[in-house]
Amino acid sequence: MNIFSKKQDVPNSQAELIYQAQANKERHFRTNVCISWFILLFILVFTFSGQDLTIGSKTFSGIKIDTVFMANNLSFIAGGLAETIKISIMSIALAMMLALLAALGRLSTFPPIYALSTFYVSLIRGTPLYLQIFFFFLALPQLGIRLPGIIAGVLALGLNYGAYMSEIFRAALSSVGKGQREAAIAIGMTPAQTMRRIVLPQALRFAIPPTGNEFIAMTKDSALVSATGFVHELMWRSVKVGRAQFHTLEALIMAAMFYWGMTLILSYVQSRIEARLSKGDR
Repeated sequence: MNIFSKKQDVPNSQAELIYQAQANKERHFRTNVCISWFILLFILVFTFSGQDLTIGSKTFSGIKIDTVFMANNLSFIAGGLAETIKISIMSIALAMMLALLAALGRLSTFPPIYALSTFYVSLIRGTPLYLQIFFFFLALPQLGIRLPGIIAGVLALGLNYGAYMSEIFRAALSSVGKGQREAAIAIGMTPAQTMRRIVLPQALRFAIPPTGNEFIAMTKDSALVSATGFVHELMWRSVKVGRAQFHTLEALIMAAMFYWGMTLILSYVQSRIEARLSKGDR
């Protein structure tokens, strides 16, 4: 018995050594990444610190910015965060609904439905988002339709991202095996029940991670809505106070930090969701 147990311990110990080596390699990689991030962050902070750094015979000077202006206007610029988040959430909700409908239409065998969905995707993809925002805000009043700035922005962002996200939802719907649909119909489910109970729950698991990327991009693109001049979100407030006090550099740096902070938080949330979904796949 001892002979067999020793023979069995050899591959186990080898497997443990391989696992530990991989774990150490990953730990070493993460450590190097963190150190690199710290160095890059230091360089970024120094660039706008206004201080001098001497390395050997060379002296590097940072750009001097007005920290007093930044401190005095921090609350005013930060006041646009709520409006930015509200626009982003409303827009992504609209985009997801339109993307799902467009994806279902592109998978439809009924010619008018298929034509409508592909026409919508082609039209929106073929025109700039900036143009679409001004269409809702400036062109519609010529037809007697006046929309508040935030509604015009949400409609433009939702329609634009819905067209691009339709491909994500179409791929997610197509990823569900045909055999599952046939099995559902075989046990008496209607096509609508099959879609609602079998296909959609599985498709959404594939669609959620890339949708997170689109939400992050939309949060930044919401800055384009400030061009209307009537939506007082983060970008609008930064440009307004920067121009008024001739400190555009400082104002835009503050706006960039807020956008970066939101992006980091959203990226972290997305990574947690993806990790949870991947555990479910196992």
